Amino acid sequence: MYLRRTSLRQTVLSLFLGLGLSALGFSYAASAAEGVDPAIEKKLRLRLGAPQIGLEVRSVETSELPGLYRVGIVQGPTVYATESGDYFLVGDLYNVGLTGLVNLGEQQRSNDRKAAVAAVAEKDVIVFPAEGETRSQITVFTDVSCFYCQKLHKEVPELNRRGVEVRYLAYPRQGIGSPGFRQLASAWCADDRQATLTAFKNREELEENVCPGNPVADQFALGQQIGVRGTPAIVTPSGEMIPGYKSADDLMAVLGLQ
Repeated sequence: MYLRRTSLRQTVLSLFLGLGLSALGFSYAASAAEGVDPAIEKKLRLRLGAPQIGLEVRSVETSELPGLYRVGIVQGPTVYATESGDYFLVGDLYNVGLTGLVNLGEQQRSNDRKAAVAAVAEKDVIVFPAEGETRSQITVFTDVSCFYCQKLHKEVPELNRRGVEVRYLAYPRQGIGSPGFRQLASAWCADDRQATLTAFKNREELEENVCPGNPVADQFALGQQIGVRGTPAIVTPSGEMIPGYKSADDLMAVLGLQ
């Protein structure tokens, strides 16, 4: 029995989300198809993009497993497909190493997240710099109204004191145009962005100032694309994503600093 195109596509994408796989909407690899026979790439694009399937392929790469190709799906994560495209696997590929299991899928997602946050223009980031030598940094997708974002923000001075730079990107949980969106945009549009963001997180009443061209909508979309599902979401220098609040002590341990 064949499912209708829209039904099958929705079923596959729902399965991706049900497995908790990040829906990376684009690839930051210098050449996603490097090393792949163009004929194989074309075959996979045609096979998975056939009307009865309806999956739009964004990238094709060789994988660690001979005979399987890493295929990125638009509005979906990476899957592993056979050369013919007749079969593909949804989920992570693991390597059985000498020290245990290595999640190759999560490694790839970490690389994508690392590249994604690095690609954000410096002028669009609200930075709380480290005091003295910068020993490490974290990138935090934040909202101003969430309790744990406010709690994490109180840890920032201690993180800065201990050499950790905190870099904020905007993630209005209630979506574009919401009160949180307008407050975040006002912080990004302020002359003193650090002070304004801090004031909003301290629940101070400030006049809204949503300027044209602010980056909040783009950063919200970026967060969704790399798998942010709530705030705060912390991205480490390696691209690992840590959901939720962590104390300064816990973050120092995660970063390998004491």
